[in-house]
Amino acid sequence: MAEVRVFAGTGGQRFAHEMCADLDVPLSPIKIQRFANDCLQVQLLENCRERDVYLVQSVVRPAQESLMELLLMIDAAKGASAARITAVMPHFAYARSDKKDAPRISLGGRLVADLLQTAGVNRILTMTLHAPQVHAFFRVPTDQLNALRELAAHFLPSDLSKATVVSPDLGNAKSASAFAKMLGVPVAAAAKERFDGDRVEITSLIGDVTGRDIIVLDDEIANGSTIIAILDLLREHGARTVRIACTHGIFANDAVHRIAADPDVVEIVTTNTVPSTGLLVHDKLTVISVASAFAEAVRRIHSGESVSALFDPTHV
Repeated sequence: MAEVRVFAGTGGQRFAHEMCADLDVPLSPIKIQRFANDCLQVQLLENCRERDVYLVQSVVRPAQESLMELLLMIDAAKGASAARITAVMPHFAYARSDKKDAPRISLGGRLVADLLQTAGVNRILTMTLHAPQVHAFFRVPTDQLNALRELAAHFLPSDLSKATVVSPDLGNAKSASAFAKMLGVPVAAAAKERFDGDRVEITSLIGDVTGRDIIVLDDEIANGSTIIAILDLLREHGARTVRIACTHGIFANDAVHRIAADPDVVEIVTTNTVPSTGLLVHDKLTVISVASAFAEAVRRIHSGESVSALFDPTHV
């Protein structure tokens, strides 16, 4: 790994430190400064010429600033004659802007993918995009990892004799089925409809949850409206206990505390793709690291090995 250089933006510093520790390579220094006119400038403080450069940045709040930092990092690496530039994006924020579901609406996911390519990225490494079609927005090789193994490893030591995995919407049912297979438990799915704003209505539930210990699996929890809605439905159907699992724990607007306040919720589990803050602390919240999965992907990309086993949810 001597030819590898790893740099991180402000949204990826902690994650990059963990990833580099697993890779046994140093995290290279970077200088990000803001001018009086509010413009940003990025300087990579280590030689990148003919090196394999990995730029770690989760696009998180403030999302636009995180994205601009990453674009400038890519431009700096390109200008420094890097041999290959890989954007390591544990969380790709614009993945939910993926379809034309209203007149004259922007497709942010596709635009951001184009911006990354225009800036000069050669490859993208990310985790759990919101929908399968988002992957097609990228015109450079893109590896999409998932956190199903890490989440399953957390739940497997528990008593799963009465457990059922529940997907909060039909679009996530395939991942929920793969997760249920890893745990050796049945699966159920809900039908969800989203209205203007953040109002969500879950109209039906396919599968038996009566008297069961539920594990709700979602790709992302932002405001928590979907989870709150499915908690009400699970209660109506006689579920015994509920644990929540997601890959990207954004937890905006105090979502952790609102979800945890439900007496049926015994645990909320997420990963560290979104940097945690001091506000995201609760006795019911568990954050597990997926940095080692990204480190293994980086190792395989650098050595020319296959990474398919790392992002295939059916490969147990």
